[in-house]
Order: sequence, then C-alpha cells, then structure tokens
Amino acid sequence: MAPISYRRHRFPPVVIQHAVWLYLRFTLSYRDVEELLAERALDLSYESVRSWVLKFGPAIARGLRRCRPRPSDRWHLDEMVVRIAGKHMYLWRAVDHEGEILVQRRRDRSAAVKLMRKLLRKQGFAPTRVTTDKLRSYGAAFRHLGLSCHHEQGLRQNNRAENSHQVVRRRERKMQRFKSAASAQRFLSVHAAVHNTFNLQRHLVSRSTLRIFRSEAAAQWRSATNSA
Repeated sequence: MAPISYRRHRFPPVVIQHAVWLYLRFTLSYRDVEELLAERALDLSYESVRSWVLKFGPAIARGLRRCRPRPSDRWHLDEMVVRIAGKHMYLWRAVDHEGEILVQRRRDRSAAVKLMRKLLRKQGFAPTRVTTDKLRSYGAAFRHLGLSCHHEQGLRQNNRAENSHQVVRRRERKMQRFKSAASAQRFLSVHAAVHNTFNLQRHLVSRSTLRIFRSEAAAQWRSATNSA
C-alpha cells in the first residue's frame, strides 16, 4: 500500500493522524477535537480538523479495509430511514463483514439490487446465508440476481444489523443530521472502517485478550496512516 503524503502541512503527521483518529473513533464534533488538542497545547482550528478528515479519511479507510480478515459467508442486511435536507432517505447496511453502507432514496427492489451488486463486487464471493427483515425487496433482489443462498427473515433474527444502527444514530445526532446524501455516504463509509477496526466487543473477551486486540487494532491504524 502506498504511504500517505503529509507534505505541505503545518503540523507533523502524528498530530494529523491523532486528530483524525479522535473524530472518527469517538462521537465528537470538530470543535470537540479542537478543544481536546488545545489541552495538549496544540493551537489549531476545527476547520483544520475538518479538512484533514475529508482529505485523509478515505485513504485511511482503504488501508484499514485491506488489513481486515476475509468476511464470513453469513450476512445481515437492514435499512434505516434518515432525514437529509428535509427528505427521507434510506441507509442500507450490511453487517458481519465490512459494514458496507449505501445511502439511497428508495426502499424497493432496485435499491436492494444495487446494494447486493456492490457487496458481491467488493467481497468477491456470494454468501451462503443472508438474514434480513420481512421487507419483500430483498427476496425480489435475490431472485433478480440469481442468488441461491438461504434467506432467513425475522425481526429478532436480524438484531445484529438492527443494533449496528445505534452508532450511526449517535453520530447523526452529534452532527445535527447529515447535510446531503453525498456527505453522509462519504462520512459513513470512512466511519464504518474505523469502527470495525476498534469495536473489539470488550464485554465478550477477557482483559488479556482485549489487550491483544487493542494492540492489533493500533498496529492496523499505524499501517493505514503510514506517512511518506
């Protein structure tokens, strides 16, 4: 993976990387990151943090995705409604692999087909089992694409995907809603990669295992933010 160039920036790479990590890892605003860095005697504007996230975030997310293991062959699909610029939009999400996110206006078969095509193209293989809610668009999309995987439907069976929306809802409230579909797509794609790397399910592992997972996540972050 080609290193990221931090040339022509006033602050050293370690400061830029830490600012981007704070904003994407925790539910913070740009001004919150500015305050946290000011406590460490780093005088910078929240606009600098915003420009760093927009410039370096996608490249860091691509690096983190390359470090992720191969996803399982069981996918959970779900959609949630968000209000963007006064219009209702649907945020389609696939869980138990890379946390793919797709923002679309519709909730019909064509929208489900678009999500599945993106997943199949990106992952390179078809799942053996897919769990969704009872939205009929999923079944229609699977038939349209000729997928023969086992399709489970049910609200409780899809709790894994339903619960994954909680993180997005917290960020949506902190950001006072998304301003456009393009900005929501751009931010959530980057945020998903960081969240998947550092979401370690700490309540399910021992303290010693948690230390190992944290060390591995930190190593992946260092690899993804490697400077030229």
